[in-house]
This record gives sequence, C-alpha cells and structure tokens, in this order.
Amino acid sequence: MSENHHESYENMTDKQKNRTIWSVITASSLGTLIEWYDFYIFGSLAVVLATKFFPADNPTAAFLSTLATFAAGFVVRPFGALFFGRLGDLIGRKYTFLVTLLIMGFSTFLIGCIPSYETIGFMAPVLVLILRLLQGLALGGEYGGAATYVAEYAQPHRRGYWTSWIQTTATAGLFISLIVILITKTTLSPEEFDGWGWRIPFWISILMVAVSYIIRKNMKESPLFAKAKSEGKTSKNPLKESFGNKYNFKFVLLALFGAAMGQGVIWYTGQFYAMSFMQKVMNIDSTQVDYLMATALFLGTPFFVFFGWLSDKIGRKAVMMTGMLIAILAYRPIYDSMFKSVNIENKTIASGGITEKRTAKIHNDIATDSLVTFHKETLFTDGTLIKKDSIVHWSPSGPVMKDGKAEEAKVSQAVKVSDDTKWYLIFLVFVQVIFVTMVYGPIAAFLVEMFPVRIRYTSMSLPYHIGNGVFGGLLPAVATYLVTTGKDAGHATWYLEGLWYPIGVAAVCFIIGLIYLKNKNNNLHD
Repeated sequence: MSENHHESYENMTDKQKNRTIWSVITASSLGTLIEWYDFYIFGSLAVVLATKFFPADNPTAAFLSTLATFAAGFVVRPFGALFFGRLGDLIGRKYTFLVTLLIMGFSTFLIGCIPSYETIGFMAPVLVLILRLLQGLALGGEYGGAATYVAEYAQPHRRGYWTSWIQTTATAGLFISLIVILITKTTLSPEEFDGWGWRIPFWISILMVAVSYIIRKNMKESPLFAKAKSEGKTSKNPLKESFGNKYNFKFVLLALFGAAMGQGVIWYTGQFYAMSFMQKVMNIDSTQVDYLMATALFLGTPFFVFFGWLSDKIGRKAVMMTGMLIAILAYRPIYDSMFKSVNIENKTIASGGITEKRTAKIHNDIATDSLVTFHKETLFTDGTLIKKDSIVHWSPSGPVMKDGKAEEAKVSQAVKVSDDTKWYLIFLVFVQVIFVTMVYGPIAAFLVEMFPVRIRYTSMSLPYHIGNGVFGGLLPAVATYLVTTGKDAGHATWYLEGLWYPIGVAAVCFIIGLIYLKNKNNNLHD
C-alpha cells in the first residue's frame, strides 16, 4: 500500500501534485494551528492565570510563577521531540501527530476545568504544571511531524514556499487565541470574565481538536517515508543514528546554535515579550494590548510565506541571518520608542480630565475591616486615559497601621493609549513580526534539508525545540526578571534590561551561522 502510494504520487503531473500538497498543507496546518492555539492561550492569559492558580498575596511572584509554568511547557518540548520524533521515524509521520493532537487538546481542555487556588490550594498550580508539561511534550512531537510531512510532499525547489505555510500556523494560533479572548472579554462583564469566563478559550479548543482529528485521520503517509518504508530503509534506532553518529550529531548542533537558537529568541521577543512588555512594563490595558498584538500579527503573517519563497530563490541562510542581524541592532531603539510613547511628561491633562471616587468592600478575613479602593481617572488632551486604583486596608478606627505608619496601598494602573499612539505601537510590533518572519519562514525547509529521510523527524525536531522551547521559552521569565532587577537597582533604562537576553543569544547564533552554515540550499538527502 505504501509503495503504491509513493508510485502514484511520483506519476502525478505538477498540477496534480500542487492540488495534493494544498490538501496536505490544509490538514497539517489546521492541526498545528490548533496545537499552537492551545499552547498560547496560557501565555495570552498569563496575567489572569496568575491570580487564579497562585497565592494572591504577592502579585509579582504569582506572575513570575505563571511565566515559569509557561516556560516549563517549553523546556520539556525537546523530550517530546525525542519521544515522538523516534516514533515518527519508526512507524510514520501521520499516526504520530494524530497522537500529539489528542494529548494537546485534552490537556488544554482540562486546564480550563481546574479549580482555583482559593478552592484547592497548592493542588491548583501542581495540576496546571502537569498539564502544561503534557502540552509541551505533545508540541515537541507535533511541529517536526507537520514540517517533515509537508516538506516530503513538496518539490525540492519550492520547499521553502510550501513549508512556510506551516510556519504561519504558530502566529495564526496566537492570533486566534487573542481574538477568542477578545470576543470572550467583550461579550462578558469584567466580573464574569474574571470569575469564570477566562475558562471558555480553554474549553473551545476541544471542538477544534475534534474537527482536526477527523481531517488528519484521512491523510496518507508522506511519499518519501512511504518509499523508504517499502524499500526497508527506515531506521531501526533513530535516536542512536541521530545523536550517536558523530557526523549527524555535528549537524544537529549546527542547526541548534547556528539557526534555531537565534530564531527562537527572536520569535518570542516579537510575539510574546512585546505583549508582556506592553502589559506589565508599560501598564497598557490588557484588552487594548490584545487588539494591538492581533492587528500587528494579522498584518505580518503573509510575510512568512514571502520569506519562505525568497529563501528558495536566494538561500535560507541569507534570509535568516539578515533577519537576525537587523533584530539585534533594532530591538533597543524599538522598545525605547514603545516605552516613551506612553510617557505622560509631555502630555497635557484635559479640562475636567481628572475624576475620583471611592468604593469599599468587606475584608475577606476580618469581618469588621474594609478594603477601600480609591479610583482615579486622568484624561489627557491627546486621548490617553490612565486609570489608577489604590487599595487600602481600613479598620473601624481608620487606616491600618504598620510600624507606626499607614499600611502601604496596593496600586494598580492601566493606560488606554490614544489612537495615534495605538497605531504607532502596532507599527513597532509589526516591525518585530517582520524580523520573526525572516528567521522563521525558511527554518522548516532549512532543518528538513539538513537530515536524511530515515532520521529526519528525530534529527530536526530536537534542535528546533531546544532553540524554541529552551532558549525561546525561557525568554518571558528571564526578561521579566532582568527588568525587575534593573528597576530595583535604579538603572535609568531599566525597562530595556530584559532585551539583553534575546540580543545576546541571537548575536552568538548569528556569528556561528554566518561562519558555518552553507549558502546553498541542500536537497541531497531526498
């Protein structure tokens, strides 16, 4: 059956092959898109999840814990790459990424079902971590399978173009997660969303997984793998051949340190750190941040295909290294401009632009005490609106005292930027997405072409997922830590400190890639 499938594909005209590959891309992309959607809901809702699954008495620690849990899903991705990559090279691409789809879908659905920290205590973060690890393992097997599957259907001289459609799924998954969250937020009241509505994006994924499973179930095995299997040329021990063979292992290391590592940090800087930076450092309203990110991602996504196509013409290395270098040089000026766009020093308060009110509610633990919230809204002439809430613990005798002083208020601030600033920020994020498309658009074809069919799934998956999962996945937590440390140390540009991590990693990767990667695309392994 496998041999017949290979021969029938070989005998097709180019027009028939194009039709076939479009159906292959649709089936692969839909499943991969859903897996990315599942994976990124967690990151998109990190600010909310911090209040649900972790102790509420230290918001910064809770947010960092949420980012660490988010990162844990990335750190285990290489193990998923090894486990599922081995399966994919032994039994086939199709069945392996059917399994990863189901694991991802059910893990995401169950995260939406976990009771809050207030209800079940420390079991909440433990359960979230376990499901997050399962998500990471599943994604570790998914991407390599989808990229390999499409690449093995593609004509070698158009491989960059065809595989770039798979590359759009990660950004599209993030885009759809933001849209679903925006719709949920606007449909429900803030209280409803905070109470239970945040669970809806997690629950929705199970419906999408069911549709994707049905589509994928009807797919055939890739022709190149089918041929290798019919000829008895598949690997008996993909792990040993991939990493025990010094010659092949050298290419695994080159793929990681010369391309995937830098691509990983640029991907997460442009898409996740930009979001976190606007929410936590610039204090922009989270709904507005979702809108800004969704718009920039929508505008930037077609460039994945453009740069994939371009890499077929001028080489993968030229496109990826150029994107890496521009990102390294441009990040600090871009983020400096982003931060200064909400600086109120040069803004004028509108006439009657300040409104203040006070609300109170009974303290959760002390029935005789209250939590008094002082609300202050400041409107500026350019349309910028700053909402500031200061919460004070109030006893019947007045403010609660601590060490002879009134207990420090818990302050939260949200900025709604003006229309001009909104489009300026969209442009700055869009520019970062262009860097992402340059390094990420060609990388699937680049990785596939480095390794032979018999161990391709295993060999390409590991460097990709270490580059993205470890180096990229740790970025939000490491960058947030660097910003917090810089602020506490009183650095003048504390808000830019987090960028040293992606700039440093990308710079090392750029130097290695520039020296050791080949300029010509490699089609010899087919």
